Amino acid sequence: MRFIAQYDQMDCGPACLAMVSSHYGKNFSLQDLRSKSFITKEGVSLLGICEAAENTGYKTIALKTESEGFSKELLPCILHWNQNHFVVLYKISKNIITGKRTYKIADPGHGFVSLSEEKFKKSWISEGNKGIALFLEPTEDFYQHTPLQEETLSIKYLLKYLKPHQKQIYWMLLLLTLGTLITLIFPILTQKLIDEGVNKKNLSIIVYILLAQLAFFLGNIVINIFRNWIILVVGTKINIQIISDFLKKLLKLPIKFFDTKLMGDFSQRIQDHERIENFLTSQSLLTLFSIITFTAFFGILWYYDVRILTVYMVLTTVSVLWSLYWMKKRKILDYFRFQQRSENQESIYEIINGVSEMKLNQFEDFKRKEWESIQEKLFKINIRILKLDQIQLSGFEFINQLKNIIVTFLSAYFVIQGYMTLGALLSVSYIIGQMNSPVNQLISFFRSLQDAKLSLARLNEVQNNPEEEQEKQVPLLSKKYTEQNGIEKGIYFKDVSFQYEGPQSPYVLKNINLFIPEGKVTAIVGASGSGKTTLMKMLLKFYEPVSGEITFNHLNINDISPIDLRKNCGVVMQDGYIFSDTIERNIATSDEDIDYNRIEQALQTANINSFVDGLPLGLSTKIGASGNGISGGQKQRVLIARAVYKNPHFIFFDEATSALDAENEKIIHDNLQSFFKGKTVIIVAHRLSTVKNADQIIVLKNGEIAEQGNHQSLVDKKADYYNLVKNQLELGS
Repeated sequence: MRFIAQYDQMDCGPACLAMVSSHYGKNFSLQDLRSKSFITKEGVSLLGICEAAENTGYKTIALKTESEGFSKELLPCILHWNQNHFVVLYKISKNIITGKRTYKIADPGHGFVSLSEEKFKKSWISEGNKGIALFLEPTEDFYQHTPLQEETLSIKYLLKYLKPHQKQIYWMLLLLTLGTLITLIFPILTQKLIDEGVNKKNLSIIVYILLAQLAFFLGNIVINIFRNWIILVVGTKINIQIISDFLKKLLKLPIKFFDTKLMGDFSQRIQDHERIENFLTSQSLLTLFSIITFTAFFGILWYYDVRILTVYMVLTTVSVLWSLYWMKKRKILDYFRFQQRSENQESIYEIINGVSEMKLNQFEDFKRKEWESIQEKLFKINIRILKLDQIQLSGFEFINQLKNIIVTFLSAYFVIQGYMTLGALLSVSYIIGQMNSPVNQLISFFRSLQDAKLSLARLNEVQNNPEEEQEKQVPLLSKKYTEQNGIEKGIYFKDVSFQYEGPQSPYVLKNINLFIPEGKVTAIVGASGSGKTTLMKMLLKFYEPVSGEITFNHLNINDISPIDLRKNCGVVMQDGYIFSDTIERNIATSDEDIDYNRIEQALQTANINSFVDGLPLGLSTKIGASGNGISGGQKQRVLIARAVYKNPHFIFFDEATSALDAENEKIIHDNLQSFFKGKTVIIVAHRLSTVKNADQIIVLKNGEIAEQGNHQSLVDKKADYYNLVKNQLELGS
């Protein structure tokens, strides 16, 4: 069975399924299995893994069983581990002498692990003496199933980042070549110094040679200064370009991609790009320089004595192979370190952002201890990496030192036998010392290459994800939208259903048939969790219907460009975001040339002009990220002003005035009435004052339409809407 590490904190389920599939001879990509597992930010459920397994041709049985229930025929199977994780149990062995069992686990977050029965039960058993196991049996469909071939990014993909800097790279290569030539002169000068100067007692030759060495040494210093400067400039520009391209691609992905990721995962990926930049600039070019130097010294050593060269090359090959063997073992630990660092950053981010709530609920110690637990895991991984590094380095250094001693002994022996001069001995010693440096550099290069490949694998997930915007999609207000063809203009929901977590999960929306007329105000009401916000997000193409279709007149929402759709929508969401920027930039957002007349109108409509005028810097006042420094009501009014400034064709308000006091709400409500004229408006709200004047009111209950009509007709029905109004009036009194 092939070990597959999880890339992100939520990938353990798909990684386990990929490992089991490799046992049966099929290599599925993690990305493919992830998309079939319906992962959320909370992780993957057992139901999600079953869905993905059945989709790939397995017959699945999930059981609560005892540890004695495992037989060889049922392995490998997937276990629910420590109540929040999944691992693969692939082998159970029994000690002949003690009779005790050993359980072999493949943990996508830790590697291959052998556990005693006691430790196994401690992590697996959840209730009584039983734990949850998912047994997988491949069917004929599994063997006929062709895994999707995932495009993998190679080092070749990275070379495009070097192209714009060809001129600087040529300069660097020239400087590296000059540095190499200067280095080659030193052993020759050393031999001349001893043989021609010291042995012949010629002081003038000694002075000339030493002055020449000083001049060449100074030349090398100057070359290194220029080389380091070029590496810094090129490296910085490449790093900026790589991260910029990553963010550009990331922002083109659909919202559902972000639903499965944590902040720490993205932070770690951005840090990963530094390793790619380091490989492209520093390591690659320095290694090229080292190879040139090594080749040149190889030739000189050949000239001195081929026997010494043979001994040197044999032992150097042994030391390099030793290092590569341990580096292969180190590779998997890098995945685990990435994961723990991601978890660490997520924890810090949560502590900083949730400090108010933590203080209110005396949650500080718990969260701090949780962070310490993550540090403990990170420490253990770092210890494992350090052990491997020390074994690798110690062996490498020992073989190198042994090589130096043997070569020195051979050289000394040849001098004693008269085959070599004393100057040649010192020259050979110098060459051996200089050749060791390129070998060390080669090992560093292989490690950097390994790091870059691991970073590329994680980058691959983002780069290969399909973008939200597709070529054949058309603008929202295209000819097809403006055609009427005998139907009333507006938005149509036809048998629309939606689930967040796959076919077996509960429906958030079920069989929605709805018409939202053009140029009218439609209000959507219902209890919390009835699907109101989800319905609005589907209109914005954040999510696609599981079944049914949504059309804008005759235009299917799938055929509409998501960018153009949102360009024509003014939206205020429940969790609307305030950027760490000026008030004017928060309202005008992407407009490079701000229209101050429209800003003034937007401020007036949102009734926030008096607040802005009272600030020392007015519109240029900077507000903190997520609206720190302003009240909830002021934040909502900025968001309303942002939607009004766009002057869009569609207006979507999701609890847009929930944080406002009654007086402000009434003023804004009255201001919005004239702004709404000629626009298609959808308002999600609980407050009666916000919805009672709507042209139509939709009542959602458990994801289905319970009632539909205007305020008066729904009150007269005395059903769900009537109860909502009644409860609100009773609360109000």
